[in-house]
Amino acid sequence: MPIIVFHGHACFEVIDSEGRSIVIDPHDGGSIGLPRPEARADAVLVTHNHFDHNAVEVVLKPGGEKHIMRKGEFVVLGKHRARGIEAYHDPYGGRMRGKVVMYVVEVDGVRILHVGDLGHTLREEHVRAIGKVDVVMAPVGGTFTIGPKEAAEVLRTLKPKAFIPMHYWVPGVNLPLKPLDEFLRVIEGEHEVVRVGSNRFDTSEIGWEGTKVVVLEAPRK
Repeated sequence: MPIIVFHGHACFEVIDSEGRSIVIDPHDGGSIGLPRPEARADAVLVTHNHFDHNAVEVVLKPGGEKHIMRKGEFVVLGKHRARGIEAYHDPYGGRMRGKVVMYVVEVDGVRILHVGDLGHTLREEHVRAIGKVDVVMAPVGGTFTIGPKEAAEVLRTLKPKAFIPMHYWVPGVNLPLKPLDEFLRVIEGEHEVVRVGSNRFDTSEIGWEGTKVVVLEAPRK
């Protein structure tokens, strides 16, 4: 079962059973006020080409795989099935901020969805293309993406085992995002919140019924 490591903002590392690393949406740290991601990726997936999501050179090993806004079915590291699903960075069909590509990646039997800077609630065609997923990483901080209420709607629509909030304000971040607590207030009483206490989550721990909101500690300066 894969290990998920949160490197802050929208950057996640998925480590498979062979110890190989897939990083999604790497940032460079300094430009947004966070530590530089401590990851050495065998493959990198980028949901869209904005500076706080596409710092491929920061994490990718020499000769590693790059998948930049890749749509459709493909394979990562020769064995992990993936699908890129086009969506929008705003509620206006991309007219304000363009498009994003959400990724569903199946690693060691666990289906993981990273929605990137999703700017709208999911449409029917997105839900069909995504299918059943175990883990969802979604923004909750608003301004440039969906905010707390829309993120809660994504959670209710997809019903994953684990919903991991991302792209929210923490001390040091220089972007005008809402803090995590605003999202947690919206879903209070609906879902149990599990605070892991670190930035690492072992997906083998997912054995519960229903959905839990899994809060990983974002690295801070």
